[in-house]
Amino acid sequence: MVESIKVISIQSANASDTCQQITRYLGEQLGMSTEFVNDVSWQQREQLLDTGQVHLGWICGLPYVRKMEREPSSLELVAAPVMRHPRYQGRPIYFSDVIVQRDSKYYSFADLRGVSWAYNEPHSQSGYNVTRYHLAQLGESKGYFGRVVEAGSHLRALEMVLAGRIEATAIDSTVLELACQVRPDLQTQLRVVETLGPSPMPPWVVTTTLPAELREAIRTVFWQMHKTATGQAILERGQIMKLARVEDRDYDPIREMARVAAQVSW
Repeated sequence: MVESIKVISIQSANASDTCQQITRYLGEQLGMSTEFVNDVSWQQREQLLDTGQVHLGWICGLPYVRKMEREPSSLELVAAPVMRHPRYQGRPIYFSDVIVQRDSKYYSFADLRGVSWAYNEPHSQSGYNVTRYHLAQLGESKGYFGRVVEAGSHLRALEMVLAGRIEATAIDSTVLELACQVRPDLQTQLRVVETLGPSPMPPWVVTTTLPAELREAIRTVFWQMHKTATGQAILERGQIMKLARVEDRDYDPIREMARVAAQVSW
């Protein structure tokens, strides 16, 4: 018998509050204990999910498709957020916004040849895979940027641009929107010079170590969350319209991008 559902997120740190509130809401709806595990690194959190020590997680689409290649029976999809902003057209998608300092001389992706560039980390669809896919589409296989560094997270890459330590980066559009909600001044300090994507939205997944009936109950809570006053309020604070049903085939675009991006190196 499952005594407590353990939940993790490997999304940007500015989504942690929303994840914690969703975890609490899930427990209230199911009438059982839930725990949001957030006191270790995101790499350790992902390992806890991989080993079945946590049961539910909000993960990036690129790690999802790679996990399904290795152990397709260990995880199942639960839902994916549909963001409120009109740019998402009511679909579980997002973009990668390429940003520079507002007073820089760069106004397009073409202007970025030879600049210093940061990516968040190599398991990211929004900060790594989609950029390399875009370069492949341009016929660029190596050396497009000058200096390339791994920032470790989207928020660190953002701060590096603001501080002038690097000139450009690609940031998950939902992360950037949440950052601008907290810090409206960012809109006067940054400029988006290119939008990459869309990509399928990072999914919530559940381990098959949980009983099938409980996995289905979790899905129902997620799919119905926007229909309750409490649930809707939690989602709105995270700029989410609803948590939508998704299927494995919805992540085929990421699989194709990864296949094409493999020919590109920094």
